[in-house]
Amino acid sequence: MSDSPVLKMDKPVPVSLLDTGAQGLIGRPLNRVDGPLKVAGKATYSAEYALPDLAYGYLVQAKVGRGRITAIDTAEALAMPGVIDVVVDLDTFIRNPQQGGSKKAPTQGVEEIHYFGQAVAIVVAETFEQARDAAARVRVSCEEKEGLFDFDGRLDQAHKPKGGSTEPHVATGDVDTAIATAEVVVDAVWTTPSQNSAAMEPHASTAVWDGDALTIYGSYQMPASDKQQLAQALGLKPAKVRILSAYVGGGFGSKLGISAEAVAAAIAARKVGRPVKTVMSRQQVFDATVRRSNTHQRIRLGAGRDGRITAVAHETLCSNIDGEEYFEPAGVSTHFLYAGENRRITHDLVPMNWLLSGSMRAPGEAAGMLALEGAMDELAETLGMDPVALRKLNDPERDPLKDVPFSTRQLSRCLDEGAAAFGWADRNPTPGRRREGEWLIGHGMAASARSNQLQESQARVSIGPDGRATVETDMTDIGTGTYTVLAQIAGELLGLPTDSIDVRLGDTDLPPGAGSGGSWGASSSGSSVYLACEALRAKLAKAMDCAEDELTLKDGVAIAHNHSRPIAELVGAGISAEGTIKPGKQEKERRQASYGAHFCEVRVNAVTGEVRVKRFVSTFTAGRILNEKTARSQCIGGIVFGIGAALTEELVHDPRSGRVVNHDLAEYHVPVHADVPHLEVHFLPERDEHANPLHSKGLGELGISGAGAAIANAVYNATGVRVRDYPLTLDKLLAGLPAV
Repeated sequence: MSDSPVLKMDKPVPVSLLDTGAQGLIGRPLNRVDGPLKVAGKATYSAEYALPDLAYGYLVQAKVGRGRITAIDTAEALAMPGVIDVVVDLDTFIRNPQQGGSKKAPTQGVEEIHYFGQAVAIVVAETFEQARDAAARVRVSCEEKEGLFDFDGRLDQAHKPKGGSTEPHVATGDVDTAIATAEVVVDAVWTTPSQNSAAMEPHASTAVWDGDALTIYGSYQMPASDKQQLAQALGLKPAKVRILSAYVGGGFGSKLGISAEAVAAAIAARKVGRPVKTVMSRQQVFDATVRRSNTHQRIRLGAGRDGRITAVAHETLCSNIDGEEYFEPAGVSTHFLYAGENRRITHDLVPMNWLLSGSMRAPGEAAGMLALEGAMDELAETLGMDPVALRKLNDPERDPLKDVPFSTRQLSRCLDEGAAAFGWADRNPTPGRRREGEWLIGHGMAASARSNQLQESQARVSIGPDGRATVETDMTDIGTGTYTVLAQIAGELLGLPTDSIDVRLGDTDLPPGAGSGGSWGASSSGSSVYLACEALRAKLAKAMDCAEDELTLKDGVAIAHNHSRPIAELVGAGISAEGTIKPGKQEKERRQASYGAHFCEVRVNAVTGEVRVKRFVSTFTAGRILNEKTARSQCIGGIVFGIGAALTEELVHDPRSGRVVNHDLAEYHVPVHADVPHLEVHFLPERDEHANPLHSKGLGELGISGAGAAIANAVYNATGVRVRDYPLTLDKLLAGLPAV
C-alpha cells in the first residue's frame, strides 16, 4: 500500500478494519484525552496566548443600520493614554466575514454600512481597557440611508437565491393538483426568529507578522478553508498564512468562517508593527458575527383518509444582507423524511439590513423541522391517528425526491423503541385533559433527521522508535471530542492504548482536514486517519513477514504466526503515512442521513403560562458510534438547543435600525440548568458501508433536529393551544389556557 493512500467513496466499503481490531477501543465511552488539560487550565484557547510586545485591539462599530461613512474623527481617541493607533483602513471583507473573501486584493476602507454594529475601525492600545475606552471616543459620521428593516412587510420582495449547497427550489409531480384533490389537508405558516450561536468562548484572534508572513492564533472551526479566506481578504498567498486553533470553546457554526476581529487584527498588527490581540465583547459577538436567519415557512400536506401522504409543499422565506445568497435551507429534511410522490420545496430570500445570516447548528433542519414536525402533528390530529403511527405509515422505502435507495434507514425502529422507552402508549391523546393542580400535563413527539456528509480530509500518522503514535491534521476540536475519537481510531488500528497516542490538531501547517461543521468532522477526519493507519499496518505486516490479514496488533505488540514483537522494534527510526478521504459517487447513489425520534413530557402552568420540560427521551441511529460518551454528549447538547429554540431563544431586531437589542446572555435566553431535565439518549446499532470506511455517520446536529417540535407538540397536548410562532413564550399561551 502507498504511503499516501487516497480513497474516493465511489463504492461501498463492506469490511471495516475497525471490526477486526483487537484493542477494543471503538465505541467505548472513554473520557476525553484533553479533559485533564481543560479542567486544569492548561489547554490554551485563542485569547490566552501570551506573546511578547503584545498590543490589544478593540473594534469600533457602526451606529446606523444603513448608510455611508463620510468621516471618522480619531483625534480624541488618539489622545487617550496608552493608545497606539486607530486603524480605519479596514478591508471591506469585514462586511461579510462568513462567506469567503474576494479573489482579488481587497479595496481598503469601509464606506458602506449594511447593518447596525458592523465593524468600521479598530483601536490599538497597550491594554484591553485602554483600547475599549478609546473606541468609545472614535466619532464616525454617516450619511444615513433608508434601511430594509421590516421583514414581514416585504415578503413579496423575496427572490430565489442563486446557489448554495442545497438547491433552493426542487419539485416532483403535481403538488397543486394533489393538494386540491386530497381528502385531508394541513395548510399553515410557522415562523422562527433570528438566533445566535451563543458559544461560551467569544470570537478572538491574535495576529503576528514575520516579514510578509502572517500567523493568527484564533478560534476557528475550519482552519484549512479559513486560511484561504484570510489570505484572499488580505491579498496574500495562502502559503503566507498560518492559523493556530488548537482549542475552540464552542462555535455552532459562528466560527466556520473568519470574522471581523481576525481581519482587523491582521491589518492593525501589520500597521503598528506589533502582535495585536482582538477579543470581541459578548455584545460584539451578537452584533457583528453571524445569526441564524429568521424564517417564514408555509407547509401544506395532502393525505388520504388512511393517512398516506400524497403531497408535500414546504415554502420558506428567510433573510440576509442584500447581495448575499446564503439561505437557511429549512426544507432540507423535507426532501426525504416522508413519503409523497408530489412535492415542492422552495427557499427564497428577503434582503434585509440586519446582521449577516449564516450557518448555525443544523442549518436547515433545526428551523425547518420545527415546522414540518408540527405540521405532521396537526395532520395526525386531523386524521385521528397516533402521531407515531402516521410517521411509520409514511416511512418511504426509497428517497421520494431523488428515487434512490437509502444507505441505511431505521426511522421506524427509532420511533418504536423511543415510544417504548418513554411510555408513549400511556399518554392521554386528548389535549388539555391531564392536570395536576395548576399544572397541565402534555406529551409530544417528533422525528429527527440530519443529512450525512463526507468532506475531503487528510491526516498523517507516524509511529516513532519509542512505539508512540502521532496523529496530525489541522482538523479542530470544538468540544465534540475530536482528540479522543481520533486517538481511539488510531489506537484500534495500530494496537496501541490511547495514552500512547499524541493527537495534534488545529495548525494549518499540518495536513488539511475537513474542519468541524456539518456533522462531518469525526467521519471525515477519522477516515483519513483510518487510511493512514491502514498504510502503516501494511508496513508492519511486511516487517513481520506476514499478510496484512494475518497481523494482530494489541497493546503495542505485533502478533503473527505465533510470533510476537514490540511495534517499537519493527519501525526502526520511525514510519509515517498520510491518508486522504474524498466524497464520491456514493453520496449521489444513496440518500445518506442519520435518524432519530424525540419524546417529551411538559408541564404548563394554567395560571402563568410557564412551560417546564419534565421528561425527554430520544433514540438515534447514526452508523457506528465511535465513542458512546462523546456521542451522547453531542445529542444532549443538541436537545438543549432544541429546548431553547422551542421556548426561549429569539434575537430581537429594532424595527427602526435593525439593531440586535438583546445582544448579551442576560437578555438572549439560552436554557440553563433549571430549564433542562434529565435527558435520556439511546443509540441503536448500525453500520453504514456507503458512508465511509468507519461505517459512521454525522451525529453532532442530529439531536437538535426535531427536538423543539416535540416540545411544541407536547405544549399543544397539554393546553389545546397551537402556537406556530416560535419561541413558545407564555404571552402566546395565556389567552387560550383553560380556566383554573
